[in-house]
Amino acid sequence: MASNLDFEKPIVELKQKIEELRRFTSDSGVDLSGEVENLESRLEELTSTVYSGLTSWQRVQLARQPGRPTTLEYIEGLCSEFVELHGDRNFRDDPAIVGGVGILDGRPVTIIGHQKGRDTKENIYRNFGSAHPEGYRKALRLMKQAEKFHRPVIFFIDTAGAFPGMSAEERGQSEAIATNLRAMAGLKTPTICVVTGEGGSGGALGLGVTDRIFALEYAWYSVIAPESAAAILWKDSTQAARAAESMRITARDLLELGIADDLIPEPQGGAQKDKKAAMAAVRAKLVETLADLSELPIADLLRARYDKYRDMGIYRER
Repeated sequence: MASNLDFEKPIVELKQKIEELRRFTSDSGVDLSGEVENLESRLEELTSTVYSGLTSWQRVQLARQPGRPTTLEYIEGLCSEFVELHGDRNFRDDPAIVGGVGILDGRPVTIIGHQKGRDTKENIYRNFGSAHPEGYRKALRLMKQAEKFHRPVIFFIDTAGAFPGMSAEERGQSEAIATNLRAMAGLKTPTICVVTGEGGSGGALGLGVTDRIFALEYAWYSVIAPESAAAILWKDSTQAARAAESMRITARDLLELGIADDLIPEPQGGAQKDKKAAMAAVRAKLVETLADLSELPIADLLRARYDKYRDMGIYRER
């Protein structure tokens, strides 16, 4: 269950007042339906005002809400069948990245994504979605398998970043991510990524070089987390809100800058408020996009992918 953020407290308090009035009406028999209707109208207005005026930092906070759907939950909600595949065939299986073969709208697809836990115990097991090199090598193995069997690949990105520990560096964290970037640039099958929550640093980019990049409405995607950027720029990690605004890392910013191809709308307040609605929106976007990409010859697909990322590197004065 997601906790409530500071800016959501007025909404929560008003909801509690409405529930108290309803209980009082039920217990006492006094008709307060008029007052309840007025408060419900105020609640609708307040909710709309709060969520339509969120700052960049507030959107980052929403993207981090623990109740948001995980990759495995998306897989369960989107696929009629799914077989998870494990291991990088080199060192071990990394539970921070999951992947396998599923059926989406009657089409075989490979799905790969960062996996956070649903509780403290699972978060420790999943390393909070921060993958080791073997996670990225497992992802590479599944990409190559998908290419061999002409299956489109769907990636779900949700990580604060790749694991920065000594053991990961010893096993070649940067090399594993760099190899994935090169492989994804030339992968001969349609690819789509969806940033579902956090998209932090190379840990996110290691699954993000695709034909289409979509971001959920409250997601963020950046070369560095706001706290880390603030610590570097101003020697003060508490300036994270200032960094988030300066870095333009929200989904809307990504769309405006030409990084994201489209936004996927979320239920008011975030995907954690209504997981079924969020999954329906993701499913609709994926099915539509897969149909479009699958019609393109591979040579045209690769050329368009090349041009897409070349254009991102072009700076123009306004």
